[in-house]
Amino acid sequence: MHTGEILCIADAILATRLLFGLNQFIFGKLESEHLFFSRKLMNKLFVYHIFFGIVYYIYALFNPSDSKRYFEIPFNSTKGWFDYFGTETTFIDFISYPFINGLGFSYEMMMLLFTWIGYWGFVFGFLFFKENIPQKVTVFKRIDLLTLILFFPNMHFWSASLGKGAPIFFGLMLFAYSIGKIKERKLGLIISSLLVFAIRPHMFLLLCIGGLYGLYFGKNMISIKNKVIGGLAILVGLLLIHEHILAVVNLNHSTNLWADFLAFSSNRSEALSSATSGLNMAGYSLPEKIFTFWFRPLFLDAPGFLGLIVSIENFIYILLFAKLLRMNFIKFWRNAPSHVKSCLMIFMLTSIAMTFIMSNLGIMIRQKTMIMYFMFFVIYYFLAYEKSEALKLKLERIGMPEKQLSV
Repeated sequence: MHTGEILCIADAILATRLLFGLNQFIFGKLESEHLFFSRKLMNKLFVYHIFFGIVYYIYALFNPSDSKRYFEIPFNSTKGWFDYFGTETTFIDFISYPFINGLGFSYEMMMLLFTWIGYWGFVFGFLFFKENIPQKVTVFKRIDLLTLILFFPNMHFWSASLGKGAPIFFGLMLFAYSIGKIKERKLGLIISSLLVFAIRPHMFLLLCIGGLYGLYFGKNMISIKNKVIGGLAILVGLLLIHEHILAVVNLNHSTNLWADFLAFSSNRSEALSSATSGLNMAGYSLPEKIFTFWFRPLFLDAPGFLGLIVSIENFIYILLFAKLLRMNFIKFWRNAPSHVKSCLMIFMLTSIAMTFIMSNLGIMIRQKTMIMYFMFFVIYYFLAYEKSEALKLKLERIGMPEKQLSV
């Protein structure tokens, strides 16, 4: 290791301490707003996430990594900052440019910065869960479900490096947290929407569709007038940016969207399946494709040691998903609030869309980290609902008065 690299690592260690101090300041604000906020848990989560940032950094030193490209392009650029203003990969270069060329950030410092951004995705995920589900839910007899969700290793690995993973996860979780109280969190909603659109325009489209579904079909207290206004605002916004969204899959000049999308997805799938960890999914049925996207690799097809760790996590996913396979879920779904229905719709739409173009295990492992928290939220909410229903039934048996029971 060169002297320059050692100095860069030393700078990153010092910056980590500064970020930890900044976290404490922000935590103070959050504690005053949320009584349930746990500084101790969030500090543990920070250390845990930084650990995976170190793991990813070591992994990137000895393996091909997009993080190197995301540093080298702005670092070696002869262009100006706003020449990189755009969507997808270009937007990551736009974010990185002032830090690299203005503040002189090294590769190690940029990795730390994006790791910290990814960490705040988990913080907003925690706030989103706890604000909407105050009950504590345990699974596998003694394990706290929220703690289990927050510490899944695969989720941290792919959101702890310079690239799209950290900011898109941050944007999605900030969006989920902000949408619950739009009046108080307008700024968060605007920032998260712009961030998601800039990094993955198609993901923003799915967020809007999921939001509309929850708005109109979820059980909520929103007036018909506000539903119409909100729906029209989302539709107008989509009309204004639909060219950018279609351009992601080269369909902005298409005259037959469905046929051209199928052709694009087929070509993309064939290209990805030729990679080292590619899968030939051409003959798979839609359920088989979705199962592959959600739960593979699964031990037998695990690519290496990291694949084995992911397989263990995928097996836990299967056990958690299986908890929805109950008749009681139908009753729950009929009366589910808007944010629950929105989360499931976003998760399902994204899963189906991804299965058309994904034929590479490595990419699938990385891509699904964007949306898994939406499904975890549905599972968590359903289990909390079952716990509440069981308690209600128990109180009915002992003769609790109806007014107290409703409370």
